[in-house]
Amino acid sequence: MHRRTFLKNAGIAGSLLAISPLSCTFAKSGSEEFPLLDLHVHLTDSFTIDSLMEISKNTGVRFGVVENPGFRVRDDATLEQYIESLLPYPVYIGLQPMRPGWSALFSPELIAKLDYVLMDAQTIPSGNNYGEILQIWNFDTYIDDPEYFMEKYMAQILQVINNDEPLNIFGWPLFLPVCIARDYYTLWTEDRMQQIIAALKNKKLNIEINDLAHTPHEKFILMAKEEGLKFTFGSDTRDNKAGRLDYCKYIAKKCNLKSEDFFIPSRIIGKS
Repeated sequence: MHRRTFLKNAGIAGSLLAISPLSCTFAKSGSEEFPLLDLHVHLTDSFTIDSLMEISKNTGVRFGVVENPGFRVRDDATLEQYIESLLPYPVYIGLQPMRPGWSALFSPELIAKLDYVLMDAQTIPSGNNYGEILQIWNFDTYIDDPEYFMEKYMAQILQVINNDEPLNIFGWPLFLPVCIARDYYTLWTEDRMQQIIAALKNKKLNIEINDLAHTPHEKFILMAKEEGLKFTFGSDTRDNKAGRLDYCKYIAKKCNLKSEDFFIPSRIIGKS
């Protein structure tokens, strides 16, 4: 199954004016406020940048667009084309690599033109005792030994975080495949969560609150907040569900996150 295939189953001109990164729409509820900024959206042949701009116009949500290296963006020429195609629009421009080693496809100069890089740890080599490469977003992910899987998963998470390649946001934190999701609060021990948070803090990375997966949960967010880490919202959508962010807003309010708890890319969007 193609990555994220399961997700499908489960005036604009005025908006093109340059805006400051800090002028994103803010959700307000009592004393809480946080930026309505969805940094995890994919475009397709049918869900175009114009479709995304229409959603932004109607909802006030700002967006960041990401591509997976190795597909439509696979070398310097296609990366430059991707960046240039989005620069006229008020969106942030990112990449979402799937595996370490991705940066070898591109020159450092072009990577530096991106607003951010978002990466998760959902592709796990030898994730079960059958030696299979697990793509844990798939419904048919097979896990024979949950503790063995968690050891491999933790190793992959720490490899992604500690890799020397460019990275700004750690995505889909604490996601578990369907077959063991019922054991979420047992498998995600405090020690494992602390290891992840310590690694993220050491690398000065930000944490995605993923609207589609409803991860991470309150305890992890509060632990990370206590350590001074910052967060982003991400819908990981490629259709008109982009920017809904209902879980993100709910858990941000519950954890009393404020604007200063969020990472916002530094470029003034709408200008190259």
